[in-house]
Amino acid sequence: MTAKAIAPVRGKRFIQSFKNEMTRHGALYIMLLLPLTILLAFKYAPMYGIQIAFRDFRITRAMEKCDWVGLKYVIRFLTNDQFWQILRNTLSINLYSLATFPISLIFALLLNYMPSQKYKKTVQMISYAPHFISTVVMASLILQFLSARGGLLNEVLGIFGIPSVNYMAYPEYFYSVYVWSGVWQEMGYGAIIYISALSGVSSELHEAAIVDGANIIKRIWHVDIPSILPTFCILLIMRCGSLLNIGFEKVLLLQNNINTSVSEVISTFVYRQGIAASRPQYSYAAAIGLFQSIFNMIMLLTVNTITGKLTGNSMF
Repeated sequence: MTAKAIAPVRGKRFIQSFKNEMTRHGALYIMLLLPLTILLAFKYAPMYGIQIAFRDFRITRAMEKCDWVGLKYVIRFLTNDQFWQILRNTLSINLYSLATFPISLIFALLLNYMPSQKYKKTVQMISYAPHFISTVVMASLILQFLSARGGLLNEVLGIFGIPSVNYMAYPEYFYSVYVWSGVWQEMGYGAIIYISALSGVSSELHEAAIVDGANIIKRIWHVDIPSILPTFCILLIMRCGSLLNIGFEKVLLLQNNINTSVSEVISTFVYRQGIAASRPQYSYAAAIGLFQSIFNMIMLLTVNTITGKLTGNSMF
């Protein structure tokens, strides 16, 4: 049979195979259309605007009429006097936060071994609640709690004769205030995934461990942790993939003229250059955001590769 004769046969087979697939799984493909449309509309279509970072963009002109400037704004950011300070602050906060990453796992393990289900559910509900507090309210609570005049912390310390301190006026306290308030707010909510993973651990493994004389610590180390290690690795990889990402709202609300040396991060710098400035520099802000995204992508691929080689667990 010649190639010309084979082509129509293959075409008919493909059409028939497609019809069969749609007959069996058509409903699933229809359900997939909505999230796929949202993904294309809000994630891929906006990539057209990435060229703003390489043009001398003016909001009064059409993008196609703006001059190409290449890597001008990327180089401008890399040679900025504040670059190393901003990069250091961003990495310091994120690495500090990364060091507290296992706390949600530890909390989930503690909840998993609570003998009283009623007490366990109560603790879970209380620990989830802070996650739903808005960033503005959370920042206000922090400022009130740490206030030198009437702040709860200073009032309690005053009972023991310790003088009041305006903690937000000391740059060395900023990282700890930011990170540990975030731990308190997200610890319970972050434990949900681990609790779900622990519920899938086979009870037979625990029964066998108990028969072998393993106590709770050994069961956690030899049964629970190996079972949820893939989940932990995936979450860690995703966390490292956003190493330069910090939500600017909380930082901006906790920021003041005294702690700017440690609180100015990439996201707040982009906000000041691209939105808050009297003459917004859209191309400059877009170039900084592009640099941030490329750095995060490199970190994601690097950590994914290292984790895959060390533990055998990776995203791809």
